Amino acid sequence: MQVRKLRDIEVSAVGMGCMGFSHGYGVVPPEEESIRLIHKAFDLGCTFFDTAEAYGPFVNEELVGKAVKPFRDKIILTTKFVPVFQPGQEIPEGKLSKNGVTNALNDSLKRLQTDYIDIYYQHRVPIDSNVEEVAQWMGEFIKEGKIRAWGQSQSTVEQIRKAHAITPLTAIQSEYSMMERMFERDVIPTCKELNIGFVAFSPMASGFLSGKYDKNTQYKGDDVRRVITRFAPENVEKNQPLLDLLHEVANKKGITPAQISLAWMLKKYDFVVPIPGMRKDERVIENLGAADIELTDAEFEKIEKELDKITIYGNRTDEDIHKLGTVKAIETK
Repeated sequence: MQVRKLRDIEVSAVGMGCMGFSHGYGVVPPEEESIRLIHKAFDLGCTFFDTAEAYGPFVNEELVGKAVKPFRDKIILTTKFVPVFQPGQEIPEGKLSKNGVTNALNDSLKRLQTDYIDIYYQHRVPIDSNVEEVAQWMGEFIKEGKIRAWGQSQSTVEQIRKAHAITPLTAIQSEYSMMERMFERDVIPTCKELNIGFVAFSPMASGFLSGKYDKNTQYKGDDVRRVITRFAPENVEKNQPLLDLLHEVANKKGITPAQISLAWMLKKYDFVVPIPGMRKDERVIENLGAADIELTDAEFEKIEKELDKITIYGNRTDEDIHKLGTVKAIETK
């Protein structure tokens, strides 16, 4: 598989987002199946695996740690800490304190069965977060050997610049796809300027760009697509021009719409690494295979030109995701 660099850390051009093995997209696979799929991804050349303490919480880190243990020294393993307490983390100083973050890091190391984390992210950086203070702590963790590098998730340009000036950032992780391009305006150009990698979560817009869902598709349980407005039946129909474009280019090239959507961002930026979720053998093969697909300049320019004409309906916001808890609570009464 093709590789690229997040600052000084080399990773496979497509990584594996592991959240879906524990929650977020309906019924989860059995643990042994999830581990088998992670191993399959590694066998196909994937060296970049992403998790977080909040996924579950905790159980996703435990799963990923168990899965990658046989080849831990051959991969790049990333996880994240959130600014709010997870069960059992409560201390008087608060989560966003030196002790709070140190405890979170030490617990993640145990769950991941490793003595270091390659990239440790501050997850969903609060707008009022003292990022310079967090950056100082990250520098100390690097010196201690607990982490190799650090990053931020869903941060602003101002937060990136302030933190990077204290302890250089290796990666910024945020949503990015053909349906969500807001970070092209400022965050991605800033990453390019500062030599920071950009890791794209939900690079296929929670599966929408695969073209495998329609207005009649039903989502159950904790599936985030129940509350993401781009999956509302009326928006699925309105967003059909984007799927038509993907199908047109994919059919001519003999590949899938999902592969086109990944190949597009890999062509556009050499420091962007998508981390799609993949819970079936065919998805692992399809998504990782996109790393070796090259769009011609003409194909890329056609996509760019057409994307500029297309209006996207619906989005994915934290406010909508939080509604899922209410939906689930109503169902269990």
